[in-house]
Amino acid sequence: MTVDQHKFADGWFLQTSDSIAEEVPVALVFNGISHAVMMATPLDLEDFAIGFSLAERIVDQPSQIYDIVVVSNTAILGIELQIQIASECFVRLKNKRRSLSGKTGCGLCGLESLQSLDLATPRLNADHRVSKAALAKAFGQLSSKQVLNAATGSMHAAAWADLDGNILCVREDVGRHNALDKLIGALRCERSDVTDIRDSVAGNALAAGFAIMSSRASYELLQKSARAGISILATISAPTSLAISMAESAGICLIGFVREHGFVVYTHPQRLQAGSA
Repeated sequence: MTVDQHKFADGWFLQTSDSIAEEVPVALVFNGISHAVMMATPLDLEDFAIGFSLAERIVDQPSQIYDIVVVSNTAILGIELQIQIASECFVRLKNKRRSLSGKTGCGLCGLESLQSLDLATPRLNADHRVSKAALAKAFGQLSSKQVLNAATGSMHAAAWADLDGNILCVREDVGRHNALDKLIGALRCERSDVTDIRDSVAGNALAAGFAIMSSRASYELLQKSARAGISILATISAPTSLAISMAESAGICLIGFVREHGFVVYTHPQRLQAGSA
C-alpha cells in the first residue's frame, strides 16, 4: 500500500509518498473450523495455505487438500483461507488441535502449555552437496529477486535455488516463517510454475537444490524445512542454539552469516563440496 510521509533530516523537510508492506490477520480455517490466525502479507495465499498445512503436519501431501477459497472479511480487515482437507486429516487435526495466534515472527504464541510444543522432525536422507560458488551466486541474486522488499524495505524472503546457484522460486512476507511456508507451498503445489522441483519418486523430498533466507534461522524454520524435505538451508543471519540442534538431528546442512566474503557452516559441513571456490 502507499502512504503519505513527511521526511525530516538535517534541517530539510520533504512531503512525499512511500510504499509500505501490508500486514493483515489471515485465518486458516480447515473444514469450517478456525485453526490459526497469522499476521501475514496478503500475497501468494494459496501457497501459504498449502505450505502451512504441510509444515504443521495437518496434511501429509498436497493431494489431501481438496479446495482453497480466499475470502476477504472487510468487517475486520482480515482474510480467511477456507481449506477443505481429507476427512482422515481433519480427524487427526481435531485430535491434537491447539489454538494458535501468531504475531509476526512468533512461533509459540497461543500455545496453552509446554506439553503443546511439538519439536519432532523427520530425519532426512538426502545427500545433495552445494558448492561455495553456488551459495554465493544464489545470495548474490536474492536482493534483485526481492521485489516487495525493494519497494518497502520490510519483507523477508525465502528462495529455492538449484545446485548451480540459480534461484528458481522466491516468496516474500513480513514474517520469515510465512515466507518459508509460502515457498514450501509453491514447491509442492500442482499449480506452481516450478513443479519440476518436486521429486515425485521421493515423496516429500525435493529435487536437488537448497533454500536460502534473508533472516536468522530459528528452530521453526528448521522444523518446517525438515518436514518439507529441504536438506540444505542457508540464512543471511545467525541461527539459534535450538535451530542448530534440530538441524543436526534432522540431517540438514545449516549455514549462517552468508556474506560476500564467506559464511559459517553449523551442521553437516561434509555437504559442502570440497575445493569449490
